[in-house]
Amino acid sequence: MTTLTLATITLVVPDYDAGIAFYHDALGFDLVEDTDLGDGKRWVVVAPHQGARLLLAKAADAAQHAAIGQQTGGRVSFFLKTDDFDQTHNQFTAAGVTFLEDRRHEPYGTVAVFSDPFGNRWDLPEPKEA
Repeated sequence: MTTLTLATITLVVPDYDAGIAFYHDALGFDLVEDTDLGDGKRWVVVAPHQGARLLLAKAADAAQHAAIGQQTGGRVSFFLKTDDFDQTHNQFTAAGVTFLEDRRHEPYGTVAVFSDPFGNRWDLPEPKEA
């Protein structure tokens, strides 16, 4: 049987550099690739140290601009797991990340929702140890 891996997810952003500024500079994701494709297009990939990568795709028309931050209808779009909630929360807060709620303690662990500057909602969970 073949192995399948979810490798890259497209995230529509208003501007490549704004996407890089948030995901690389504020969240600390690696800038995996930034290749000029010509005609104002770039192939920009960012990724946390583990997990799937994000392809930052600049909105090209009115429909794509309207989808920015609403790609999942206002629901949490992404889950960025941490092994140290307090440290990550403090690091993100210091970098200007906006948390939409205080931390919650759920049966599966500690979590809080934050937003990127484009309106996408993210969960920051620290799972309970098994």
